[in-house]
Amino acid sequence: MRWQGREGSRNVEDRRGSKGKMAAGGLGIGGIIIAVVVMLLGGDPSALLQQLSQAPVAAEASAPPSAAEEELAAFVSVVLRETEVTWSRIFQEQVGQAYREPVLVLYTSQVQSACGAAGASTGPFYCPGDEKLYIDLSFYDDLKQRFGAPGDFAMAYVVAHEVAHHVQNLLGLTDQVDAQRGRVSKEQYNELSVRLELQADYFAGVWARDAQGKNLLDPGDLEEALRCAQAIGDDRLQMQAQGYIVPESFTHGTSEQRKRWFSKGFQSGRIADGDTFGARVL
Repeated sequence: MRWQGREGSRNVEDRRGSKGKMAAGGLGIGGIIIAVVVMLLGGDPSALLQQLSQAPVAAEASAPPSAAEEELAAFVSVVLRETEVTWSRIFQEQVGQAYREPVLVLYTSQVQSACGAAGASTGPFYCPGDEKLYIDLSFYDDLKQRFGAPGDFAMAYVVAHEVAHHVQNLLGLTDQVDAQRGRVSKEQYNELSVRLELQADYFAGVWARDAQGKNLLDPGDLEEALRCAQAIGDDRLQMQAQGYIVPESFTHGTSEQRKRWFSKGFQSGRIADGDTFGARVL
């Protein structure tokens, strides 16, 4: 992707720099020694032990980001900015309303969001509660090594997919799906989740089409995105993890479905053509 020299987003919140948040459980060896001294002097150490056990533990400092990680941070910032420009225009032209920009949170190892705590193993995610998308940049290594989907545009697709969930949130689609939780069976809700995720893939394709129109794509970029969409399909991930697939438990769609809906978005560029909920065949 031809991103160098382009404007980055102002909506990036960098929470990197520590391996953990302040957490309960400050009772270390030093606290135990102090409690023993209090006891030997005739005091009651129970209150002290309780205070120490509830005291926050200072976050463990991590090594400064490498030059490669800083470049990746700059890259996702540019991608985010490009999605802002694209969706602002599309919302004005196709929806008739202003686009509210989300915030991208960069974190290391673990993070707290309005949707709860999450770790790097969760992968990138969007939280409707605070309208923020969360990414641990180590996921880029996972794409290359674990999923076999290298390339900068594979990471751009991931960012665009999470931004697409924000688009769905602004359009009220996320609330419509969430409202069905507990009202329908687990299998039916999983199908709604699949349709929501495939629509996010479609919207990611819409953005990719706009990026191509601005001559941002290098040869092979589209193939990188399609390879990534295929690599993280439910069927492929389940087969890798357990050796068999359970279609009733799918939440994101098959490799073929994810690839196909991204391609549809790339070909169309229109919000209205991405109605996965009305589609008979996914």
